[in-house]
Amino acid sequence: MTDDLFDTDEAPGGRLVLGPGAVLLRGFARPVAAALHAQVAAIARQAPWRHMATPGGRRMSVATTNCGALGWVSDARGYRYVAVDPDSGRPWPALPAVLSTLAGEAAAAAGFADFVPDACLVNRYAPGTRLSLHQDRDERDLRAPIVSVSLGLPATFLWGGLARGDRALRVPLRHADVVVWGGEDRLRFHGVLPVPQGHHAEWGAVRVNLTFRRAG
Repeated sequence: MTDDLFDTDEAPGGRLVLGPGAVLLRGFARPVAAALHAQVAAIARQAPWRHMATPGGRRMSVATTNCGALGWVSDARGYRYVAVDPDSGRPWPALPAVLSTLAGEAAAAAGFADFVPDACLVNRYAPGTRLSLHQDRDERDLRAPIVSVSLGLPATFLWGGLARGDRALRVPLRHADVVVWGGEDRLRFHGVLPVPQGHHAEWGAVRVNLTFRRAG
């Protein structure tokens, strides 16, 4: 089940509390948005976009890449973090300072001081692609928060409960919005509804999401 969350705060700098340990920071990434575009392009040149397979063998519709000391992968062996890109045999691209700084500042703004990510999963959504409800639980230390940066096309974020069947809120996300969740909200189920058709002036006809984690 889902409920629409009517958010009337359109201005950058607005905050929408989603739970005791979760907050949406409207437009928080806007000051560095141009730099993020350049960095994502550079990351994808080093570790090209790919459609991973689920452990059950299904091709994922969302294209992915990674940067940082660890990268998230999925294949017949399961979901996990690895230090080496399985496609190239080389380490993942280093986490750019502008990305790491943004993640730390967003976490601090949400009440989580001293967050230093070691992994950034980069997802690219074409119109029509979605992400089903899931938990982020492959990380070794679940005390660190998740920081999620939305870029390009708008999307609807599904913010669920601690069980898959719990009612989920539909939260509109726009370019440069950042969602941070941790503490008692760390294992909330979440996902993304199919991304609508559209065109963003800088990112084109895609939505890109940066998800920062402390995985090791």
